[in-house]
Amino acid sequence: MNIIKRMGLTNMVGVLILSLLGCVTHLATASSLPQVSVQLWSVKNEVKADVKGTLQALANMGFKGVEFAGEFGEYSENPTGLKSLLDGLGLQVSGAHVHFDKLSDANLAKTVAFYQAIGCTSLIVPYDERAFSQDGVGQVVNELNTLSKKLAKVGMQIGYHNHAPEFNDFEQSTYWDYIAQSTHQNVILQLDVGWVTYAGKDPVEYVRRYPGRTLTTHYKVRLPEGTKGKLPIIGQDTIDWPALIRANIEVGGTRWLVVEQEEYPNDLTPMQAVEMSKKGLDAYLLKL
Repeated sequence: MNIIKRMGLTNMVGVLILSLLGCVTHLATASSLPQVSVQLWSVKNEVKADVKGTLQALANMGFKGVEFAGEFGEYSENPTGLKSLLDGLGLQVSGAHVHFDKLSDANLAKTVAFYQAIGCTSLIVPYDERAFSQDGVGQVVNELNTLSKKLAKVGMQIGYHNHAPEFNDFEQSTYWDYIAQSTHQNVILQLDVGWVTYAGKDPVEYVRRYPGRTLTTHYKVRLPEGTKGKLPIIGQDTIDWPALIRANIEVGGTRWLVVEQEEYPNDLTPMQAVEMSKKGLDAYLLKL
């Protein structure tokens, strides 16, 4: 083989190797992307009226998971049937909002059994007034730490979900920072992006401040007061979603981006508003 042919063959091999490396890199990036779920509180009335039809519609929108909020329709005493329904629709359970009372010593075993049966491993406390009280935040921290040890024994994790008051000042920082810094590393910090921005804080900064803690993140819009010309729909708001997605992927350890819709502008139905926010989020994810 003469030198010209050898050079041509070498170049072809080089191009092939680069192409393969590009494919591998793309696949690695794609596999590291969090999946998209929806918080069922967004469509709570629809779930109560028709859990099967609502879950089917959400699956048709392209959601890969759902986060429960205490409503299970006719499946409230039938987790095995609910799991079969979810499996048939190709839906996973990204987590569930569960108040502390359901996690008390008297109720913990029953609660764990139900959520294990539907394939849920992340139990998130959605709200507790003590979390933004000087006298109560320590109690919340202690309960979260205690539950993190108990749930770890059964392959589950506890977490806490913020609203705006957790970002009030406390001990030269905020209540949220105190909770984050005082709880075990395996306690999930479920940032609600809408409430973070409403409180005047930067959600990107908070994901990066506590690496590996935002395993699930609520992607919701809550416009700061006085905002004009924007809508509480992902992609039509004020949040830097690309920067947040990058932070979730690079630092947060985030497994699930959970779309939540609590406002329904322009006479949209809850399902329509959820679908619009899903499409807005998809548009950002497609650019990665």
